Amino acid sequence: MALEKLMGVMRPAIEDQLKNIILSTINEENFHDLASMLCYHLGWEGEGAGPEAQGKRIRPLLVLLCTTAAGADWPQALPAALAVELLHNFSLIHDDIQDQSRERRGRPTIWTKWGIAQAINAGDLMFTLANHSLLSLQADHDEGVVIRGIEILYQTSISLTKGQFLDLAYEKEKIIPMEAYWPMIAGKTAALLAASCELGALVAGIIPEKVKAFREFGYLLGMAFQVQDDWLGIWGDVSATGKSNKNDLVTGKKSLPVLYALNQNKGFFKRWKLGEIEPKEVADLVKLMALEGAEAYTRETADRLTAEALQALERSGGIGDGMVSLQELTSILLTRVR
Repeated sequence: MALEKLMGVMRPAIEDQLKNIILSTINEENFHDLASMLCYHLGWEGEGAGPEAQGKRIRPLLVLLCTTAAGADWPQALPAALAVELLHNFSLIHDDIQDQSRERRGRPTIWTKWGIAQAINAGDLMFTLANHSLLSLQADHDEGVVIRGIEILYQTSISLTKGQFLDLAYEKEKIIPMEAYWPMIAGKTAALLAASCELGALVAGIIPEKVKAFREFGYLLGMAFQVQDDWLGIWGDVSATGKSNKNDLVTGKKSLPVLYALNQNKGFFKRWKLGEIEPKEVADLVKLMALEGAEAYTRETADRLTAEALQALERSGGIGDGMVSLQELTSILLTRVR
C-alpha cells in the first residue's frame, strides 16, 4: 500500500518534530511539569503511553500527503503539519474540560491529573505553539504563503470555537432541527481537516483552483467522517471500535441518526420527549431507530459525502503515491467497522 509506505516515514518525522518544538520551547528546569503535561497528552509519557495514546495523527498526515499529491516534497510542509496537530490537541484539552471528560484514549485527561487551571494553561500553550510552528514556513517559502497559512489557521480556530459553541449550546436543548447539525460538525470536525488539506496544497505552490479542490476534499472528508462516527456511536461494534454504542443515547447527544429519528415524529420521538434514556433501554431504541430509517439514512449520507470528497480530490489533479495514499486513507476512515 502506498499509504503504509509513506506513513512509515512521515509518522516518525511528525513525532520527532512535535517533541522538538515542545521540548525546545519548555527546557527550563522550573517548567518540567508543564512539558510533562503536553508530553503526557500527546501520548509520549505516563502510564499507557505509546501508539494508542498518541492517536493516528490523521491531520498532520493529511497535510503531508496533500503536499506530496500536489507534486512537492513533504518535509517542507512539516511546520504546517505540526501546526494543525497542535491546534487539534489544544481543542481536545479544552473540550475535555468543557465536557467534563475524565478519560481520553483510555487514560485520565490532563485536567483530571493536574487540575482545570493548569489544563487550560497547557491548552493555551499548545495553541501558541501551533502558531509559532507555522511561522517556520518562512525558511522555505515566501511571505505570501506564510501569511495565507496564518490566515487559514486563524479562520480554522474561529470555526472550531463556533462549532464547540453550538455543541455546548445544543446540550441544553431537548430537540434541535436537523439543519442545525451541519454547521456544528462543519466547525468541530470538517474545518480542521479542510485546513490540513489546504495547507498541504498551499505549501506545494500549486494554482489556487487546485488548492481549493484539496480544501473541498478535506472539508467533505471531515463531514463524512463525523457522520460515520455518529453511525458508529449507535450501531458500531464495541469490541472492534472501543466506542460505546450506548453512551450517545444515554447522554442525549444530538447526532445525525438521533436527529433523523426525532424528525420522523414516531416511536423514538415519543420516548425521547419523556426524559433521560436508561442504559437498559438502549438496545430496543437502537432497533426502533433502524426501523424508522435512521440507520439507512446515516449510512447513505456518509456514502454520499464520501463520494463527493473523492470527486473533489480528483479535481485537485493530484499525482503519484500521494494521491493514491489519500484515496486509501479515505477508504480506511470511512469504512470503519460497519
